[in-house]
Amino acid sequence: MLGDGPQAGTLRYDLQGHRESAAFEYSAGWLADPARFALGPSLPLQAGPQFHRKAQDGSLFHAAIADTEPDGWARRVIMRDHIKRRQQLRREGKEEEAQPLTALDYLLAVDDVSRVGALRFRDEDGVFQRAQEEGRRTAPPLIELGHLLSATRAVEANKETAADLAYLRGRGTSLGGMRPKCTVIDDDGALSIGKFPSITDERAVTKGEVLALTLARSAGIDAAAARIVESDGLPVALIRRFDRRGDGLRIMYVSAATMLGVEVMEPEEHTYTEIVDAIRVNGANAQADIEELWRRIAFSILISNVDDHLRNHGFLHVDRALWRLSPAFDINPSPERVRELKTWISEDAGPDMTIDALMSVIAYFRITKALAKEILSEVVHAVDGWRAAGLGIGMSEGELEPFVDAFEHGEREVAKKLI
Repeated sequence: MLGDGPQAGTLRYDLQGHRESAAFEYSAGWLADPARFALGPSLPLQAGPQFHRKAQDGSLFHAAIADTEPDGWARRVIMRDHIKRRQQLRREGKEEEAQPLTALDYLLAVDDVSRVGALRFRDEDGVFQRAQEEGRRTAPPLIELGHLLSATRAVEANKETAADLAYLRGRGTSLGGMRPKCTVIDDDGALSIGKFPSITDERAVTKGEVLALTLARSAGIDAAAARIVESDGLPVALIRRFDRRGDGLRIMYVSAATMLGVEVMEPEEHTYTEIVDAIRVNGANAQADIEELWRRIAFSILISNVDDHLRNHGFLHVDRALWRLSPAFDINPSPERVRELKTWISEDAGPDMTIDALMSVIAYFRITKALAKEILSEVVHAVDGWRAAGLGIGMSEGELEPFVDAFEHGEREVAKKLI
């Protein structure tokens, strides 16, 4: 289903021995609906079952469905929980009841309330998956951050209990990577992602992400709202979910990887010019989003955001076959990483994280040199204030110091000379 709306289709899963397969079929009602749209490029609007061939290291499911699967951290929790359950069954002499986890188990492990985007899954009995358990909230309120933080740190240290895993189970996210995080309910009742400091952090990573998102908004970028909340003296980054409207209605979301038809990002390299092509075909306001994308690349260069792979860009559905860039998310200044882009600016530029490479594509982006300088000026001005912005969100001088190399480097001077 799409939110509380019509049934888009039926997902069929089959397990034969160790062999899994999946197919999706649009419902007749969806195909006849004037407001219909394809869930993704790999799922064109057509009658009959559409099978998906799993690529090595890819998902069993079509990309638009796979975008709702749990991320790396959530999968870690699911696997640990499964192992604990198997150990308990073994102690009870019921090991034969323990079945291996399947692709469907992972897909349906995310709570229905917090699943990303608008896709919802319900079984033959009409029960949404994953349904809320008896006497248990799905996404917990902020007051439970301390409990969440304690449980995630136990998992990181390999000291988690069955109770820790039961508490975290289903509360993971689809957006993000291996860092500990959880969907929570903010004070105003809205869904947010709580990102926790890792026990391996050598700098204030959670504060750094909030700093980056704060600067992005100052630079004129449509970025996810973020703030820092303290839990047991530790900083938690609270990132507002952008796939929900104020009234709680769900908005269909797909990653840029899905929009480009990319299921496994390595070893192939992909480019921002490919995203431009996708926007021109599918964009509700194409040129505005293309200029926004160029602005985001400039910002990534100036703050050393090197984790800009295709799953860290996304699209929100607007109407029928039209989409807009989602707000920017997962932007992090990385002073210790090699200054190379995961998504290349263009094939000619390669991974170069330079202003010259960015300027080389303005014609492809249909941006005039005057507009490019204007955008760059606004981004430079915002990034110049990184220390003041950091102090403004509660970072100390000691916490800011490890980020110096992310903000103060040669490309910053190149940009200033250009404008």
